[in-house]
Amino acid sequence: MQSNNEFQSLLRNLITDAQEVSVLWQLAVLFASLGLAWLLQWQFRQRIASQVGGSGPLNISVNSMSRLIFPFFALALVIPARWALDHWYSTHLLNIVVPLLFALALIRVTVYMLRRVFSSQEWLHPWERFIGWTVWIGLVLHITGLLPEILTLLDDISFHVGKQRLSVLLIVQGILAFTLSMLVALWLASSLEARIMDAKAMDINQRVILSKLIRTLLIFLGVLVALPMVGVDITVLSVFGGALGVGLGLGLQKIASNYISGFIILLDRSLHIGDVVTVDNRKGEVTSLTTRYVVLKSDDGTEALIPNDTFITSTVVSQTYSDHRIRLVLPIQISYASPIEIAMNIMLEVAKKQQQILVDPEPVVILREFADDGIKLELIVWVEDPEGGALRLRSALNLEFWSQFQKNGIDIPFPQREVRLVRPGKLES
Repeated sequence: MQSNNEFQSLLRNLITDAQEVSVLWQLAVLFASLGLAWLLQWQFRQRIASQVGGSGPLNISVNSMSRLIFPFFALALVIPARWALDHWYSTHLLNIVVPLLFALALIRVTVYMLRRVFSSQEWLHPWERFIGWTVWIGLVLHITGLLPEILTLLDDISFHVGKQRLSVLLIVQGILAFTLSMLVALWLASSLEARIMDAKAMDINQRVILSKLIRTLLIFLGVLVALPMVGVDITVLSVFGGALGVGLGLGLQKIASNYISGFIILLDRSLHIGDVVTVDNRKGEVTSLTTRYVVLKSDDGTEALIPNDTFITSTVVSQTYSDHRIRLVLPIQISYASPIEIAMNIMLEVAKKQQQILVDPEPVVILREFADDGIKLELIVWVEDPEGGALRLRSALNLEFWSQFQKNGIDIPFPQREVRLVRPGKLES
């Protein structure tokens, strides 16, 4: 209530002094401080932008930082100027400007944190205006003296849950405190995760698990900080922990198994991003590792979200676990009338021209068997990167085989059957 009377007194004094020379001095100090703050912001932006370049994500970060430091520069200039001017003139205008600048700094800090936490979310942009208007309206209500009355009204609207009295004001304060603590925790987690993922000296699995553990720990600490702020005794978490243990043993067992399996996969380094694996009759490339599932992208572009416990309890066939090289076998069948040696030499020469095929082990052509419809040959080659397009390699080899076989008179047979009709009169007795 005392703060409300102070702001009302500031407004009355400002209206009274509106026609005095002190207002002109305050306006001069205010415009000079804002202009100098803008100049310092521009200098900062130009100097940093010249070092990081003029486009891309870094430039967006520089713009955000320059907007963030403007109210702080302005406060750093207005507050000493107000103190100095207060020795000769009244400073009622500057006394109102200072909390307004604090509100501006609070708005831009909040928006900056939201942009860092949700950097890839498009829904954030409309909420930036909402956050700004909420802070400004709250400040106006505080200055005009209406905020304490609104807070009292919200506190009077209450109900009881057992022995605990809950009011609308307490619920709103709890939501704000919880949201703020979560935003700070997620912001710190995102910053630390970006630094950890850039640490090339660490293995990718170690970076992923460390970032996930830090994010989980910070969110847990954020919840512990938010609960006492809304009047919740954190000792009740012991009861909640017991209930959670029972839930994990019953209904949440499968979910807990997936999360625990995710940490096991990251710790034992049995799976890496980029591996080509086959599990649960699905084959594809591992594109993402999370604490609950693994994203497996197949050759046709579809993505399967496979629970982590599947990789623990099932047999996983990995083509890239210790060595990315895999063997490809291309069967070809030629007719009995075709020259076998020429066909084998053609297949070998075609394979050696493909850059994707390794020289060591070298390509080999073998005669597999003499089948009913023709001679079966097989080309055996090794490739370094199966995820780079084994299907395209097969297609390219088969097309070249077809072209070279036609040029050299080598036939690829199709199933044929010879049917003989014998007349009954010609049967031997």
